[in-house]
Amino acid sequence: MGLQNAKASGAKRASILMLGLDSAGKSTLLYKLRYKDAFLTMPTIGFNVDMIEVGRDFTLTFWDVGGQKKMRELWSHFLEGTDGLLYVVDSSDKRRLEESRREFELVLKNESIKNVPVVVLANKQDLPGALNAEEITRRFKMQKYCSDRNWYVQPCCGITGEGLAEAVQRVATFAKQYRKSKETFTILKEF
Repeated sequence: MGLQNAKASGAKRASILMLGLDSAGKSTLLYKLRYKDAFLTMPTIGFNVDMIEVGRDFTLTFWDVGGQKKMRELWSHFLEGTDGLLYVVDSSDKRRLEESRREFELVLKNESIKNVPVVVLANKQDLPGALNAEEITRRFKMQKYCSDRNWYVQPCCGITGEGLAEAVQRVATFAKQYRKSKETFTILKEF
């Protein structure tokens, strides 16, 4: 399948992993992206997969993996081959913020996603007392944990859809750049 074909097909799609604690709002966000509606979602046991087109010629496959404690033990199995991580945080749930940060840190330490770009969604901005993007950036020590990759913290609201278009654009741009750099590296290795 010569290099040109590989490049052509590779440039057209990217795999995005959605992680976060249970009830952070991952499935609601995904439904909102897909149908422009907020659905009443059930806790995800296992995972949801959805494909969303960004622009004319780029498709993102979202893997929305359940965030219950039992499911988190399986997160590492989904990291392989991902082109971007979308980590969803319930910005209003201060009680579980530290737990969410710990899980985030664990994921980032995994070799499988070394250099993989990260977009953190500071979700539930509509709720009183929700921490803003700057606050989440600080509490999640983004500068420290993501110094080796592209990263961004996007405030959003799964119910209204606010901030979602920007988040998808951002993750698509990051994923494209990441795939390009990976291809370049592969080509160099072949010489």
